Amino acid sequence: MSDERIWTAAVLVIGDEILSGRTQDKNVAQIATWLDVQGIRLREVRIVPDIEDEIVDAVNALRARYDYVFTTGGIGPTHDDITVDAIAKALGVDVIIHPDARAILERYYTARGGELTEARLRMARTPAGAELIPNRMSGAPGIRIGSLFVMAGVPHITAGMLDALTGTLEGGAPLVAHTIGAWAPESEIADILSAAERDHDGVAIGSYPFFREGRTGANFVIRATDGDRVTACVAALTMGIEGAGYAVTDGGI
Repeated sequence: MSDERIWTAAVLVIGDEILSGRTQDKNVAQIATWLDVQGIRLREVRIVPDIEDEIVDAVNALRARYDYVFTTGGIGPTHDDITVDAIAKALGVDVIIHPDARAILERYYTARGGELTEARLRMARTPAGAELIPNRMSGAPGIRIGSLFVMAGVPHITAGMLDALTGTLEGGAPLVAHTIGAWAPESEIADILSAAERDHDGVAIGSYPFFREGRTGANFVIRATDGDRVTACVAALTMGIEGAGYAVTDGGI
């Protein structure tokens, strides 16, 4: 087995609107994809309501287990945006008005004919000792403090923050992935999947069954940090599935 250092992360999604179903989360997928490219594995996702103690407990539990923790949601200008307070409480530090964040917001709203109201000033609040994550979309920055990254709940704003963080986190080798698919019931090729993964060290195979057009099939995603190992495993898995009597579609079905 490879002894390469594996860097890990968790995502904490904060917001009553996610738990109620009124809003569908889109941040987890884009953060997971971004982390893969940085050589960091997303290992856990939690969703918590806008309750300070629950946020604090989750932050402390996750940062004890993983190299990085990303939170999304709860950093806006309204009274129920309590993520900053919860993060500060979890870390045992004060909340301050970050001078750089204040200046950024003042420039942003002044340039648009507005002003920095008390509500908008809430978006300049950070835990003491924090750095800022640039936000080119709406001015209000994200927050980085140690291994914690406090980000917006709005997906396109989070995407911009991730872009600003690209290349700044320590990680391992990025994952290489290849997808194949077959109109084959998982149960009939389970042994083939197990054998392919066992015979190719460092490779993981994800199996994703589906039912469409009255037929059962599955897509298989082969992942590893070594592209040659992925290629070899794809070839072996393809041969095994075809040997069982099923056609394989490169790229998935």
